[in-house]
Amino acid sequence: MGTEESSNLNPKETWQLKFEKAKLRDIPFETMSGVPVEPVYGEDLFPGQYPYTRGIYPSMYRSRLWTMRMFAGFGTAEDTNMRFKELLRNGGTGLSTAFDMPTLMGRDSDSEWSLGEVGRAGVAIDTLSDMEDLFADIDLSKVSTSMTINGPAATLLAMYVAIAEKNSVSPDQLAGTIQNDILKEYQAQKEYIYPPRPSMRIVTDMVKYTTAEMPKWHPISISGYHIREAGSTAAQELAFTLANGFAYVEAAIAAGQNVDEFGRRLSFFFNSHSDFFEEIGKFRAARRIWARWMKERYGATDERAMFCRFHTQTAGVSLTAQQPEINIARVGIQALAAALGGTQSLHTDSFDEALALPSEEAARIALRTQQIVAHETGVTNVADPLGGAPYVEWMTDEMERQAEAIFAHLEDIGNGSILEGTFAGIENGYFVGEIADAAYRFEREVNAGRRIIVGVNDFTEGDNPEDRNLLRIGAETEEYQLKRLQDVKSKRNQSQVDAALMVVTEVASDATRNLMPAIIDAVKTYATEEEIAGAMETVFGTYVERAIV
Repeated sequence: MGTEESSNLNPKETWQLKFEKAKLRDIPFETMSGVPVEPVYGEDLFPGQYPYTRGIYPSMYRSRLWTMRMFAGFGTAEDTNMRFKELLRNGGTGLSTAFDMPTLMGRDSDSEWSLGEVGRAGVAIDTLSDMEDLFADIDLSKVSTSMTINGPAATLLAMYVAIAEKNSVSPDQLAGTIQNDILKEYQAQKEYIYPPRPSMRIVTDMVKYTTAEMPKWHPISISGYHIREAGSTAAQELAFTLANGFAYVEAAIAAGQNVDEFGRRLSFFFNSHSDFFEEIGKFRAARRIWARWMKERYGATDERAMFCRFHTQTAGVSLTAQQPEINIARVGIQALAAALGGTQSLHTDSFDEALALPSEEAARIALRTQQIVAHETGVTNVADPLGGAPYVEWMTDEMERQAEAIFAHLEDIGNGSILEGTFAGIENGYFVGEIADAAYRFEREVNAGRRIIVGVNDFTEGDNPEDRNLLRIGAETEEYQLKRLQDVKSKRNQSQVDAALMVVTEVASDATRNLMPAIIDAVKTYATEEEIAGAMETVFGTYVERAIV
């Protein structure tokens, strides 16, 4: 059918043509009682049509379920490798890696800053040797991997590329995402190394490298999750996240990149909290806002560059140490909201995470929770099942209205540039202040008993904190990792390490050169994460947050 003929079709007919080309899953699309259901309901707006409010794909979950990407990482690389394999055996369809605090901060396990933190909040990665063990016996050409790391993201991506090559997997075969959202670190999570502007240079270098070498890879997962965990409202999470996305787009365009080429490789990471309809409205508004800005402001013509593809994680901050088993119910409701909101991948939190890193049993229950949502509830049969409901449509509009007000403020303080407005908002404490105020208001309501948290400030009977089967990370993990690191350092060729680090510093000093090839060469010599960070730190400096009074 030609363009002229198809342009005469109404929205439903246009959607129907796309839907008929989709490959559907071989399951009965009907209720449990055997009643057939349509793939979408309504006559005005359809999934797969700009501005994608109802979903980015015409057939949505009828063709493919979201990726069940469970977040895992603790102790040593060998420990986490075993958990990865357990999740894959139990039906996980993607890996998501949690790193320990020293790794997130660009510090080696033997740093004085790392004492007591090695392997406790995630897996410890110091050199390529650790990364080799982390993904041992896992075919990287067949699994999609996400890595949640920001300040030292370039080094961890380099390690991933290097181990893939050692296993005869080329960069263009690798699929996955690295978070690499440095702007939200200054706003909420605080895991940064360098000042904002040189950090943005590293991000754009990674985007350039992956665009050329890794077509299946998403070089930035623009993350609202940590903004929400820090205490923001849903609208602030939405607005700050998309504004950071616009900032990355502006930076990439300024670096000479084509918006259609890099735009289709950006992805997002949102929080799914407990206010069911507010979360669904947030997800729907995110797609609509992103598509409109990418098309109308930044000139994208490829619809894939207008897609707001996002991963969702249920709200860790909502988990309670009191009566932790009821967190299973919280997570189930939050997972359902993510599915109804049209997520592309999902991590469900484990019920015991308010007490410790997830036990194997708790992680399995969390995975089973989203499998129940996917296979037993029927919500995957219909795209955007709540679309058209007056409350859901109002909430979507309200989320967009609040977000646009924040964008207007950032444009104002950035003299028309969202990128400069974001830098200004970091420097003057705008983001930190707004999040802190929102968190304070919420906690006052909880403390006053005006907002009920079940098991915390009401319905408190029934908690038995004794005899919990929790995952404990002992001192022996740190001792093992320190010995391992010492062994790697003693066996590597130090002259090769020194030469490679010198090149990293030289490239960092020349903004016209891309840092990724030099970092990849450095990790192949078994230079440590902190050594590589230090090689750039001599040029970029270290960021120290200014106190806001």
